Amino acid sequence: MHLTRRNFLTTTALAGLTACAQQESNEKAAEAPLRIITKGPRHHWFSYYDKLQFDTANRRVLCMEVDFEHRTPTIEDTIRLGMVDLHDNDRWIDLDQSNAWGWQQGCMLQWLPGSESEIIWNDREGDEYVSHILDVESGKKRTVPYPVYSVSPDGRTAVAPDFRRIQDVRPGYGYVGAPDPYLDDLAPKDSGIFRIDLETGESKLILSLAEISETGEIPNPKPGMKHYFNHLLFSPDGKRFIALHRWRYPDGTRLTRMITANADGSDVRIVDRNGLTSHFIWRDPAHILAWSEQPSHGRAFYLFEDGTDKVEAIGPDVMQQDGHCTYLPGHNNEWILNDTYPDDQRFQHPYLYHVPSGRKIELAAIHSPDVYTGEWRCDTHPRHSGDGKFVCFDSPHGDQGRQLHLVDIERIVG
Repeated sequence: MHLTRRNFLTTTALAGLTACAQQESNEKAAEAPLRIITKGPRHHWFSYYDKLQFDTANRRVLCMEVDFEHRTPTIEDTIRLGMVDLHDNDRWIDLDQSNAWGWQQGCMLQWLPGSESEIIWNDREGDEYVSHILDVESGKKRTVPYPVYSVSPDGRTAVAPDFRRIQDVRPGYGYVGAPDPYLDDLAPKDSGIFRIDLETGESKLILSLAEISETGEIPNPKPGMKHYFNHLLFSPDGKRFIALHRWRYPDGTRLTRMITANADGSDVRIVDRNGLTSHFIWRDPAHILAWSEQPSHGRAFYLFEDGTDKVEAIGPDVMQQDGHCTYLPGHNNEWILNDTYPDDQRFQHPYLYHVPSGRKIELAAIHSPDVYTGEWRCDTHPRHSGDGKFVCFDSPHGDQGRQLHLVDIERIVG
C-alpha cells in the first residue's frame, strides 16, 4: 500500500497539540502513518469491531454511507453499502443498500469468512428481516430469509438474536420496521438465538429466552425483568459461540451474564455470572477477554477460561476503561487492539496494548464533538486487517462528519 509522506499524521497533530488529551497513554505512535480514506459531504462508517472489514488482499475496505447524522433512523432511511479501493486513490465503489441498520452496529456488513469476494449484510423486506450475500466481482446476489449477527469461520453458518426484541429493549441495536411479536412476554419460549444455514436458508431456534431465564442463578432478581440476547460471536474454531444474556428492569436499568454454547445451542455455560459483562473477544477457542467486574481488581479486562472458573486480570493498571477489544492476528496473542470512550475533553483514544511488556501505544487522539452522544455516538470501534498490519476506525473528521481513518501499524508490531 502506498502512503505518501504528506499523509503522515502524528497523534499530537490529531489531538490539536492538546497535552491533556494524551496523558492516559504511556507511549505514542509517533509518525504512525494515518490517512482519512473517505470524505464528505456524505458520512461513512463501518461500525462494529468484531467483523471482517478488510478483504484478504488488504485492498478493499467495506463501509456504509448515509446523508444525515444525529437522529434515530426511520423505516424510510436507506444506507448505501460500498468499499474503498486503497490501491486506487481510495476510490469509493458503490455496491448495494440496506433498510435494516443502526448507528452502533450498522447492518452487520462484513466479508463472508473464507471467501475472497463475497460479502453479507442484513436488510428489511417489508416487515421481515433478511440477509444478502453478494459476490462483489461477479455481481451475483442471493437472499437468506433471516438476518445474521455472527458468521462461523467457514462462512457456512450464522447465529443471530431476535433484532425485533433488541429494538424494543435497547433502541439503536436492533432495527426499526418490525415490532416484537412477544412484546409483553418477559421470557418468550419462541424467541432467542437462531442458527441459520447460509447455504439452504433454513433457520432454527437453538436457545430460547425462556430456557436461559431458568438456567443458573440470575443476579439481583426482581419482578418485571425482560430478557433478551445480544452480542453473539463464534469462537475461532467455530465450535462454540458467545452471547450476552441481558435483562432490563422496569426502571430501564439492565444487568448481563456472558454465556457460551455449542454451535447447535447445547452445553450452555455461564462464563461470567456476576451481572456485569461488556465488550469481549475470543483470544483462542478456550479463552475470552472481556470487560467485567471481579473481586481481584474491580472493573477491568479479564481473561476467562471457557468451561472453568479460571479468570485473570489483563493490563489492569493500563487498560483502565471499557473498550472494543480484539487480538491482532499473527502475533501469538501478544497485541491487543482497543479504544476508549470520550474523555473529559471529548477525546477518544484507539491504542495497542502489548501483553508481555505492559506497553500501551496510542494510535490517535481524536476529538468527538458533543453532538455525538447516546444512540448516534461515534465510537471508534477499531478493526484490524487480516494480517494485523493495518487498523481502521470510525471517527468524526473536521466538518465532514464521521469518516473512516486508516492507520499503518506495521512499524509498531512488526
